Parts: sequence; C-alpha cells; structure tokens
Amino acid sequence: MTTERATHNRWSSNFSFVLAATAAAVGLGNIWKFPYIMGENGGGAFVLLYLLFIFLIGVPVLMAEVLIGRRGRTSPGYATAKLARESGVSPAWQVTGWMGLSAGFIILTFYAVIAGWALSYVFKSASGAFVNATPESVSAIFGGMVTSASELLFFSTLLITATVFVVGKGFKDGLERAVRYLMPVLLILLVIIAAYSAVIGDFAQAFAFMFRPDFSALTTQGALIALGHAFFTLSLASGVMIIYGAYLPKGTSIARTSIWIAIADTLVALIAGLAIFPIVFGYGLAPGEGPGLIFQTLPLAFTNMPFTSLTATVFFVMLVLAAFTSAIAMIEASVAFAEEKLRVSRWKAAIVSGTVLWTLSLATVFSFAGAGWTQLNWDFFGKELATIFDAIDHLASNILLPLGGLLAAVFTGWVMKRRFTEEELNTSTRTYAVWRFCVRYLAPIAIIAIFLQLLGIVQF
Repeated sequence: MTTERATHNRWSSNFSFVLAATAAAVGLGNIWKFPYIMGENGGGAFVLLYLLFIFLIGVPVLMAEVLIGRRGRTSPGYATAKLARESGVSPAWQVTGWMGLSAGFIILTFYAVIAGWALSYVFKSASGAFVNATPESVSAIFGGMVTSASELLFFSTLLITATVFVVGKGFKDGLERAVRYLMPVLLILLVIIAAYSAVIGDFAQAFAFMFRPDFSALTTQGALIALGHAFFTLSLASGVMIIYGAYLPKGTSIARTSIWIAIADTLVALIAGLAIFPIVFGYGLAPGEGPGLIFQTLPLAFTNMPFTSLTATVFFVMLVLAAFTSAIAMIEASVAFAEEKLRVSRWKAAIVSGTVLWTLSLATVFSFAGAGWTQLNWDFFGKELATIFDAIDHLASNILLPLGGLLAAVFTGWVMKRRFTEEELNTSTRTYAVWRFCVRYLAPIAIIAIFLQLLGIVQF
C-alpha cells in the first residue's frame, strides 16, 4: 500500500522558484570547485565546453526532473512510482526517484562537513588569523582544522542545526523565505568581492584566461570534467529539482524557467571565477592549485590586501551562504519524504531528517580526523578509497548521481507516455522535439561516458 500524498505547497511566484532552484544549484560546486577545475583545465576552452554542455545536457535533464516533480506532486520516490503507474509500466521505475533522494541525502552528509570548513574560516578570518600569514601558517591552520574532530563536529553541527531550523519552519515561512533573502545577499557579496578583486588584482589577465579559448590546453579528460560539472552543478539527480518541481504551479513554463535557472547558475559560476582569478594572477599564485585554492591559496592573497580580516571574512560569509542555500535544498526532499512516510508534522520530519543526517556525517568528520574505524584502503576499479568518506563520496558522486541522471532522462524520454510529457511541458512542437532528442539520445550517451570515465572502466 502506498503512503504517498500530494503536496499542496506552491511557490508564490515563478521568480521564487527560479531563485530557490538557483540557490540550490549555487553552492560549493560553483564557488569552490568551478574555479579550481577551470584553472586545472586551461580556462577559456574549458568554460566554452562547460557552457555548451550546460545547455545541451544540463537543461534537458533539469526539465525532465522538474516535469517528474510537478506531475507527481510528491517526494521523488513516490512521484516516479505514481508516474510509472500512470504510464502502465513496471513500478520498478520508481528507483529513479529513490536514487535521487538517496544521492542528495548521502552527499549532504559530507557536504555539511565541508561547508563547516567555510563557517570555521569565517571565525578565523574575523579573529585576524590571516593577518601577516605565511604559507606555513595557512597550511597549519587548514591542517589543524580538517584533522580536529571536535572543530569539524562543532561547525557541521551548527550548519545542520540551522538547516533543520529553516526547513522545520515550513515551506513558506522557512524554505521560500530563506532563499528569498539569502540568495540576493549572496549575489551582492559575490559581486562586491568580484569588483574589489578587479581593482586590486589583475582583471585583464583573469578575463583573458577565462574567456580566451586555448584548446591546446584542454585534454579529453578536461572535456569530460566540463561535461560532468555541467551536469552536477545544476543539482541534478539529487532529488532537489524533483521536489522543487512538485511545488511549481501548473501554468509555469518548465522550459523557460529551466533555462533561466541554468543562466543564473552559470553567471554565478563565472562571477565566482572573476572574483577569484584576478586575485590569483595579481598576487602571483597558480590558477591550477586544485581543491586547496579557496582554503589554502586565497588566504595567502588576503594577507597582502588592504583590510585583510574584513576581506577574508566577507568572502567566507559568502561561501557559507552558498553552501547553506544548497544544504536547505538537499534536505528538503528527505523532509518531504519523512512527512509522507511517517505522517508527522513538518517540525518532526525536519528533526528526524536532521538527526539521521548528523549521525551519518560523523563518518566524514572522523575520516578527516584519521580515526582508525574509518580507514578502509579499498581498491575500487583502480580508485583508492582510503576512508569511509572516500567511499561515500565515490558512491554518491561517481555512481548514484550519474545513474540517477541517466534514469531521469530515460524515464521521461522512453518510459513515460509521450502525451504526458507533452502535456506537462506544454511548449512549442520544435522545443519539445529538441528536448525529447536530448533526453532520449544526447544526455544518456553523455552520462554513460561520464559514468564509465568516473569509474575508471574506460579511459578516453
């Protein structure tokens, strides 16, 4: 017997939906990950391919997930179960939604811990930790933080508690109100940092690096990374866009809003690059520094800037806001599921989800801290998984997300009856034909290529 029940929550306007979906997509992936993978893969040529993949792969899959959510009007697993019954196909297709919900929640168990790094750096910056810093002192600050179980636990608990509080207040008073205020603040801070960076850094070199394509610097591996990031940056296959789609009013154009979300998300990623790379080039740093770019390289630049503590604090506050808006989005699907499954109030569902999330996050906290019980040293298709965190990250990012995206594309492109997807998208014949081609052929081929590459099964 099913326990699904339709949600009656609705976004108050199309703008609220675009803002919330953009807030979900704009997270550590845009501000932390995008600049360093761009730096590692040649800049402009990588950006060009990334933009191409966003609109050929990302937008069609985004439309597919929003379509599932709006037609199903429940949490991701129940929504796909409902649509499978409607199309008269095997109920096993509901795995599409359950996989997305699971992937998003699993990712949040370590995302909350890494977001805690940014929160910790807000306090470090405000206290003057980066004034007159040296490479050795910055490295010691970062190393001391990521190996301190108590510090990681404190800041990840703060972030999870804040997330539970916001979603527990309800859809209108919690989730929608939070993104309506936090997202503009995030954008304002990012633009201020980008403008300040342009003045004190080398804007011309940064702009040329980002927007002057040099295809000789781009490898096949780099192209696949661009494809993968274009797919993942939109929060696809994590249950987020399905549950947000469930709150979308019937008359709203899925195609138009999906394109606006992709444009907004991409602009934020590019502004983040323009906020970071002028500093990188202006202070003689390497653009391909890798994951340490934000937490280890930039603090060295902050120490040479006017108003070191203020600049660093504003930057990391912006990073926390980006992570927080994504965390709210990623927990929403599990809270909606808990409401449906357990038949409890919003507050109780949020507390249950938050408690499970906090408990599972301990595996990441103690993996970073080097606890013996987290050590695995597994070899998975040539990928070394040293800790439980490595295994969780690999499972969610390299297996569940690609498979979830593939299933969403196949489910809407091949499994759902055409008349249902036509009715839900309600767009021009040409637009529908393009979307259908992308989800039936282009997206599956691209996602399979990412999947095989990430698993190390195929090397392109």
